[in-house]
Amino acid sequence: MKAIVFDTFGGTEVLHEAEIDIPQPGPGQVRVRVRAVGVNPVDGKIRSGGMEAIFPTTLPAVPGGEIAGVVDAVGEGVDHLKAGDEVLGWSDTGSYAQYALASAAVLAPKPAGLDWAHAAALPVATDGAERVLDLLGVTSGETLLIHGASGALGTIAVQLAVARGARVIGTAGPANQEYVTSLGATALVYGDNLVERVRALAPEGVDAVFDAAGKGALEDSITLRGGTDRIVTTADFRAAELGVVFAEGPQRRSAARLAELAQQAADGTLVTTISATYPLAEAAKAQQASDAGHNRGKIVLTVN
Repeated sequence: MKAIVFDTFGGTEVLHEAEIDIPQPGPGQVRVRVRAVGVNPVDGKIRSGGMEAIFPTTLPAVPGGEIAGVVDAVGEGVDHLKAGDEVLGWSDTGSYAQYALASAAVLAPKPAGLDWAHAAALPVATDGAERVLDLLGVTSGETLLIHGASGALGTIAVQLAVARGARVIGTAGPANQEYVTSLGATALVYGDNLVERVRALAPEGVDAVFDAAGKGALEDSITLRGGTDRIVTTADFRAAELGVVFAEGPQRRSAARLAELAQQAADGTLVTTISATYPLAEAAKAQQASDAGHNRGKIVLTVN
């Protein structure tokens, strides 16, 4: 099968297409014929070697961890999925490939009204957003500041926080202000004088901060909170030196919750936005765009 592989750590130039063996599902696994792959910032960080302390990687490696596709083969002990089922979720093997293995327990059915690209945009973003909102303990009536509110993770986090009854202030670039507003947040351009501008919008202060951008806003966040309590970042590796929580704990990967949110996305009550799609062969370009940041929504690879 065709797959994208890297044999050494480095920039996107280390990614290349290769022919590798089609994997065989083990007990509790299924093999998925991949139709779409979510491209996440962590993919580039793993490729660069920057995540070795957290996610050790055996080379050569296939990038990627979330998929949408069609069950192709079923391993021993799997009785709720069969060949031909359309699913989305997390892969056990790298997902930048024509086929990937996945634990049957973490796959959700793809609703008929949800296309492949939007299905692939859901697993990592929904899981990550809910995990951080729970870490922060966000509840109704509170004010939450989200950095990177227009990105794939931020898009979902804004909506889930609003659904909890929180008021959300979301920072994003100038071109994404209307988009962030449409998600239910009060939009704010990131950059200079952020502390003063947030305080003008929330004189009573912010109750929690979710940094999904990693663009140097932690110091301002600490000032706004008056300390490091109830600040979580998923993107800024300076967290430890600043005393801020970095959300590196285990993913929950709830198939049941993913199925609920996928149905909401199919119904249009949960917005998923695709920033760009690239064919599998252009995975390096997709990661370049992801590494550059400032994307509205999710970058997706399509697999034929």
